[in-house]
Amino acid sequence: MIITRRGLGLAAAATSLSMPAVAQNEPIKIGWLAAMTGPSSAPAIGFNRGVMWAAEAINNSGGVKGRKVEIITRDTQGDPTKAVNATQEMISQLRVHAIWGPTNSGESLAVTAIMARAKMPNIHPCVVDSLIDPVKYPNAFRIAPSNTQWDDAVRSYTLNIAKVKKVAVIGDTTGYGVSAANASAAAFQKDGAEVVTKANIDATQPDMTPDMLRARNAGAQAIIIWSVSTGMIARLLNTRAAMGWDVPFIGHPALASGEIGALIDKPANWEKVYAIGYKSCSYDASGKLPPRNQELVQRLQGKVNLQDTLLWWVACGIDAVELVTKAVEATGATSNQAIIAHWNSLKQYPGYFGEYSFTAQDHNGYPVSDVVMSAASTGKNGTFALAPGYG
Repeated sequence: MIITRRGLGLAAAATSLSMPAVAQNEPIKIGWLAAMTGPSSAPAIGFNRGVMWAAEAINNSGGVKGRKVEIITRDTQGDPTKAVNATQEMISQLRVHAIWGPTNSGESLAVTAIMARAKMPNIHPCVVDSLIDPVKYPNAFRIAPSNTQWDDAVRSYTLNIAKVKKVAVIGDTTGYGVSAANASAAAFQKDGAEVVTKANIDATQPDMTPDMLRARNAGAQAIIIWSVSTGMIARLLNTRAAMGWDVPFIGHPALASGEIGALIDKPANWEKVYAIGYKSCSYDASGKLPPRNQELVQRLQGKVNLQDTLLWWVACGIDAVELVTKAVEATGATSNQAIIAHWNSLKQYPGYFGEYSFTAQDHNGYPVSDVVMSAASTGKNGTFALAPGYG
């Protein structure tokens, strides 16, 4: 068979035409690093409900310019090594267009540099401040508050709304508990408050009486908590009740964990406890959420269970999927550069969890003004009443 110059030209033209057609029809592949099992699985299960709901909703409405969304999930079990292996698979074999997760800082610390070397667009909700650095990690974006933002919200409520000037800062003995308590105490002192005592308690310590007596005798007007251990928190609350001391507890989101309800001696022990929460997932005196999320909850009814999770986890999962698909829709491309450039241009993007703003110099997208304190014992379908004092 003789191939003429004209035949070669036609073949090349056919090839050049067919390649974009394939690219335009291939699914938008989002890698999802999810600790679906293991001791830290509760957040990932909630996030996953939002991820799957969002992907189904987009696909049922025709996809993104005709392209379906494909979620590729790998269960990391909260293990950094498994997260590393899954990340490498997603980059080199599965060739995903963006990665959502991991959902805890230990895993994210292990994989952030790997994704940066591959220039893989990455969204995550992990709080450790060093995970976001636009110079070292120009591909990584955070859509939840950083630990510093959490700390700022706790301190603002304590000093400006509760009008407390003397605090006891308590963390557990984990690396997170020690670093968070140290940072919190230093920030309170910088803002003119008196840290009357600072302690790091072993989360397995059975008797919290000595530490609570020390805080009361030092004149603490509020107990600032930095720990994810619900068992430790519940023992502190039970000790407070046994002492007949009505000092408020203010701090980490774990203060509002549903597990505490089963660990405290009586429901009253959970009063005057204020945990980090979010405006978007807080209901008012009439029981209504902000309009956008009130509508979302109605759309989720019968499709997504909110009774055993938190709305912000579900909403954040939805936002992660939509941030990827909106980037593809806006740019018409799934290249790393296009997605990252689009995210760098976002200003007050209206997500369900929050309004995100990014620039090339700042990849912390969640506004600290939307971080509030919740009345910890008021959980209802994954939402909470605002702590006293908010207008």
